[in-house]
Amino acid sequence: MTYLDYSTTTKISTSALDTFNKISSEYIGVDSSNNTMGLKCKKLLDEATKEISNLFNIMESEIIYTSSGTEANNMALIGAALANHKRGRHIIVSKLEHSSIYNICNYLESLGFEISYVSNDKDGLINFDELKKLVREDTILVSICAVNHETGVRQPLKMLRQIIKKENNQTLFHSDLTQAIGKTSISFRDIDLGSVSAHKFYGPKGVGFLYKNNLVKITPLMCGNKNSKNNPSGISLPLIISMKEALKSAVKDCEKREKYITLLNDRLTTSLEKIEGISINKTKYSIPHILNISFDKVNAYELANILGTKDIYVSANNKDEICNGVMAIYDSIERSKSCMRISISHLTTVLEINRFLEIFEVEYRKLKNLIG
Repeated sequence: MTYLDYSTTTKISTSALDTFNKISSEYIGVDSSNNTMGLKCKKLLDEATKEISNLFNIMESEIIYTSSGTEANNMALIGAALANHKRGRHIIVSKLEHSSIYNICNYLESLGFEISYVSNDKDGLINFDELKKLVREDTILVSICAVNHETGVRQPLKMLRQIIKKENNQTLFHSDLTQAIGKTSISFRDIDLGSVSAHKFYGPKGVGFLYKNNLVKITPLMCGNKNSKNNPSGISLPLIISMKEALKSAVKDCEKREKYITLLNDRLTTSLEKIEGISINKTKYSIPHILNISFDKVNAYELANILGTKDIYVSANNKDEICNGVMAIYDSIERSKSCMRISISHLTTVLEINRFLEIFEVEYRKLKNLIG
C-alpha cells in the first residue's frame, strides 16, 4: 500500500496502540468513580494532563478533552459566542478554514451573530490590513486556522494575535490546530483557544482536546462530569492516555521529521510540475507535509479512485466541488474544481514516492488522452 493521505488521518503508532491496549486492560474503572479503581484512573488522567501541559508550557486546567477537533471547534466558537453575546455579536473567520468552522458559523448566524470573512494575499497569508479594519468594538471572536488543510499554508499566529488585540483587547483568538500539531512548532500563548485532534498525529481516533486560556470564559455545550473539569464529556481514559503517548513522540521529533518530509515534497514537486496540464498549488508558506495540485482537464476525483485500485491513496475534491483553500489563493474556479491533495509523513518512503509518480503519470496520461 502507498498511503499519501496523512492529512486526512494517520495510522496509530505502535506505542500509542500498546498504551491503549494496556490501559483498557488494566484500568477498567472511570475517573469519576470514588472507589479505589476510580481513584487510580483519576490519578492516571491527572498525570497525563500534566504531561501534555508540560509539552506546550500551559496550565493543566487549560486542557479540555473532546471526542474530536470538530467538537473542540464547536466548543470554542459556540461556547465563546454564547458567553460573550452581551458584549457583541460579531465574529471574524478566514477563507481558509475547515468546513466544520463554516458550518458552525452558519449555525451562529441563525442565532443572530454576524460573520465577516477576512481575505488573504497571493501567498495565502491573512491580509493584515483587512483584518485590522474588520475588528470592531463588538467583535468577540476571530478564528483562523494555523495550517490550511488543503494547501498547507501556515499562518503567523503571533502576529495575528498582536493585530487583533491591538484593535480590541477583549476579542478572543481561536485557531484550529489540527493540521499543525506534530508538523510544525506551535506556541499556545499566541492564541486564546485552540483545537487539537489525536488522529492527525498518530494517535487514536475519537479523542482530542480544546486549549482554553484560563482567562477565557465559554458557555459549556454539555453538562457532564462535575468531578473532572478536564474531561466533562467523559472521554475514555485509554483514548486520552494513548493520545498523550502519541503527542509526546510527535512534538519531540517534529523538526527532524520536517527536514526529511521537505526532501520528499521537493521530489514530488519537481516531478509533477514537469507534466503538462498540472498546476502546483503551494506557496512559500506551505508546510512540506501537504502538496496540492490542480488538473487542467482531468477529473481529480476520478483519477484518485483509479489510483485507489492500484493501492495508492490520496485525497481529491468531487467533480464541481470547489477547493476553498485553492480558491482563496488563486481566485480561479477552474483551478479549484479539480484538485488533488498528496499528504506525506515521516513514514513515507522514497520508494513510495517513486511508485506514486510512476503510476500517477501513466494513469493521468490515459485519462488525458481519453478527453483529447
